[in-house]
Amino acid sequence: MIEYTCKVHIARASEKSLASVFSSRLIHRFSDEGRASIKSPATSFPSKRSFEYYRLLASIDLRRQRMNLGAKSQSLVPSEGSKTISSGNDFGWLHYTWIDIGTPSVSFLVALDSGSDLLWIPCNCVQCAPLSSTYYTSLATKDLNEYNPSASTTSKVFPCSHKLCESAPACESPKEQCPYTVTYASYNTTSSGLLVEDVLHLAYSANASSSVKARVVVGCGKKQSGEFLEGIAPDGVMGLGPGEISVPSFLAKAGLMRNSFSMCFDEEDSGRIYFGDMGPSTQQSTRFLPYNNDFVAYFVGVEACCVGNSCLKQTNFTTLIDSGQSFTFLPEEIYREVALEIDSHINATVKKFEGAPWEYCYETSFEPKVPAIKLKFSSNNTFVIHKPLFVLQRSEGIVQFCLPISASEDGTGGVIGQNYMAGYRIVFNRENMKLGWSASKCQEDKIAPPQEASPGSTSSPIPLPTEEQQSRTHAVSPAIAGKTPSKTSSASCCFSSLRLLSSLLLVLLLVVSYM
Repeated sequence: MIEYTCKVHIARASEKSLASVFSSRLIHRFSDEGRASIKSPATSFPSKRSFEYYRLLASIDLRRQRMNLGAKSQSLVPSEGSKTISSGNDFGWLHYTWIDIGTPSVSFLVALDSGSDLLWIPCNCVQCAPLSSTYYTSLATKDLNEYNPSASTTSKVFPCSHKLCESAPACESPKEQCPYTVTYASYNTTSSGLLVEDVLHLAYSANASSSVKARVVVGCGKKQSGEFLEGIAPDGVMGLGPGEISVPSFLAKAGLMRNSFSMCFDEEDSGRIYFGDMGPSTQQSTRFLPYNNDFVAYFVGVEACCVGNSCLKQTNFTTLIDSGQSFTFLPEEIYREVALEIDSHINATVKKFEGAPWEYCYETSFEPKVPAIKLKFSSNNTFVIHKPLFVLQRSEGIVQFCLPISASEDGTGGVIGQNYMAGYRIVFNRENMKLGWSASKCQEDKIAPPQEASPGSTSSPIPLPTEEQQSRTHAVSPAIAGKTPSKTSSASCCFSSLRLLSSLLLVLLLVVSYM
């Protein structure tokens, strides 16, 4: 883009005119008049049409392009890097990443949950999980931290008057600090406390030395319950859902990235997360499903379910894509057909293992090969689960394994958990409201999209989007409460937020209209 100096003349119409007429004359910054308007004696100008003249114009164009488009053409990662780690036990696995919050920055190892919205961390604890690393030898090599807003110079009270404060009706004063409570799908699992505003430290993936400070809303989690006290997500949860209060929403509305992010989980219990990643052009995709014109969660519509080349009849259903769910759920009838088809390829009888939440488990001398499970979407796009079985243990020539799928409690909807996301780069494209996926080994040099040069560091925090900016891009707010599932659901770790799940049945009933 060529820079111009603009002189504006206003021609006033007659007093009877209802509007003024505006005209302007554009002056090139390197013209004689443009040079004369710049008084600085240190400014030198190249000769017209010289090599230096065009080089300078090109450099200005490039600089302006970076200023205007740089952030949105790149991916952001947490300041400690894009890597994620997996931890849990045989019956519950989640992926985590390190993030830095506040000034001075404090590190937190948060679980990644695409099924909820709020980022919360243990804070001014009344009831929190132990934070010593001795409790979590497979998760952390250093002690976990507790957040103290008063110790951060960049923290601010998040008031009840803010549009994102869902608890405002319960506040005595608009100036009061906004309280929150999030109820998760695992039995009796909640986090509650107060909302604060503070800085999340990030970096551009193409430039590790870059620094971006973005203001986000953080849940000061004073009291946790359920599985949060039993070793699951002891240092907090980063909700990545479509709600306005989620971290991806704040980053996109602040203009720091494209409104998309990706997670990639490999089969070696590690992975990557990238904010702003739109995915490769070769990826497959399917659209997210709305409910009452709201994209309340990452729902997609499955048109057919197949085991190998055998496709089940009338198997269209809605499923949630949820990294906060360790394992996968299918509608009752579809689950039964899939399980029986897989069972027919295993030369062993079903065996019950203590503590295992699954119905179809086995013990043999080797792990059998079974057909892939295929979920078919519109436009002939297919999500292939190449390894449907989950090995619990190998010892002394004996292999214990299960089909890690359960029937969903409502019987009609499904959830694709993180176990079947392994081996894929999963892209949550909120800009175009599509889910994308492509096979990946989750290596940093393979997953990072093509980058432009980064705009470098930003010393000042990017402010929280104004309430006007918040209203420009449609999203939803986090839940304040939700129904409590039955105790049977707690066998495998799952803590996707129950926000609006009371409306899920209606979504499922309407799915045919969206297919």
